[in-house]
Amino acid sequence: MTHPNGIAPGSSGDEQTTKAWSGRFSEPVSDLVKRYTASVFFDNRMAAQDIRGSLAHAKMLARQGIIGAQDLADIERGMAQIRDEIANGSFNWNLDDEDVHLNIEKRLTALVGDAGKRLHTGRSRNDQVATDIRLWLRDAIDQAVVLLADFQRALLDTAEQHAATPLPGHTHLQVAQPVTFGHHLMAYVEMARRDAERLADCRRRVNRLPLGAAALAGTSYPIDREFVAKELGFDEVCENSLDAVSDRDFAIEFCAAAALTMTHLSRLSEELILWMSPRFGFIDLADRFCTGSSIMPQKKNPDVPELVRGKTGRVNGHLVALLTLMKGQPLAYNKDNQEDKEPLFDAADTLIDTLRIYTDMIPGIRVKADAMRAALSLGFATATDLADYLVKKGLPFRDAHEAVALAVREAEKRGVDLPQMALADLRTCMAHVNGAGERLGDDVFAVLTVEGSLDSRNHIGGTAPAQVRAAIARARKRLA
Repeated sequence: MTHPNGIAPGSSGDEQTTKAWSGRFSEPVSDLVKRYTASVFFDNRMAAQDIRGSLAHAKMLARQGIIGAQDLADIERGMAQIRDEIANGSFNWNLDDEDVHLNIEKRLTALVGDAGKRLHTGRSRNDQVATDIRLWLRDAIDQAVVLLADFQRALLDTAEQHAATPLPGHTHLQVAQPVTFGHHLMAYVEMARRDAERLADCRRRVNRLPLGAAALAGTSYPIDREFVAKELGFDEVCENSLDAVSDRDFAIEFCAAAALTMTHLSRLSEELILWMSPRFGFIDLADRFCTGSSIMPQKKNPDVPELVRGKTGRVNGHLVALLTLMKGQPLAYNKDNQEDKEPLFDAADTLIDTLRIYTDMIPGIRVKADAMRAALSLGFATATDLADYLVKKGLPFRDAHEAVALAVREAEKRGVDLPQMALADLRTCMAHVNGAGERLGDDVFAVLTVEGSLDSRNHIGGTAPAQVRAAIARARKRLA
């Protein structure tokens, strides 16, 4: 019988013949302990990174004269076969061999003999696994950064189509001032830009080589760590052997960056869910991102945004799990660190899958521009523009604020929006506030239009359609 991941449970024979460290022990590990302590169920996904690290290590050993040229050739030949076996699914992952590292080493030794046994010279599983994790995470970060760029481009395309489409801007979920749908989406472009910057910065600290630290104190062999770093594309080496094998701050930092990115995606998800509700009716999502109800035939549920909102909590939990994992560990390596991989792997998988699906979903958003414009008439969205008009006519802002508040109260009683009130009525309800009413002219109604409000905010970062288009152009240039 095999594990669901295709991993054999191991033999029931003499454990001392199968463990790399069995010579120290007088009895075999129990089957329960084997299952409890093994990581091959989940760390076999680092096989490609393990092989890359081992080949660079072997090349360095041969270059330094620690192993012979024939040993290197045999190791390279054996690793090529193992890589093929893993790719075609014929590799036999075995629980008795604990993890990805010993599984590959055992198979290599079976294929090439003593050369396989010499591969581990000058290294430990401690620095080996730390290297593999960094290689794996570096690849995941590179993938996430590319996907973040794709996500931004999808937002930019939709924002460009709706650079001038009016949308109610909200604070406290109450109508505040007019913005455009394009301007709103550009807020998420800025968030994604910072997310990409955080991941790129995190990658710099990930990209340091632990290999050569061995178990915790370095090695007595004449190794060349800088050579291995160059072979594997690391920027530098970890300069303290204790730190190199024991800390996982780089994984924690990645999970923090992933949690922030997911939080931004969760905020967008919440808005899509609200906007799709008939109470808003601002957008519709493509059917392929929604599901129906088993009982209510009319339902179209925004399942993807809801799941993104839920999975954000999952990634946040992984960040807390890794922080908790590290907080009480003395130097150097401890078995606790085996628990770093599943949270890290799942955080990366969740982030990458979410970015993929969002990049596909954004272009399929159907914007209901009429509903967006109609909503702007429900919350006195241009009231601030009226106050600004009075200030420009010489009225102090606090007086202008009070005058407009009185006008809003009167409009609310009448069940109309401010632009629908007659000029005389506006003047009357503002009259006793420092002569505010006398400052109103026929030109006030141009200020009270949605387009007038939007166009007036014509500065960098503002909602004017011209500024939205300029922001889109700058973002495209950064992504080029």
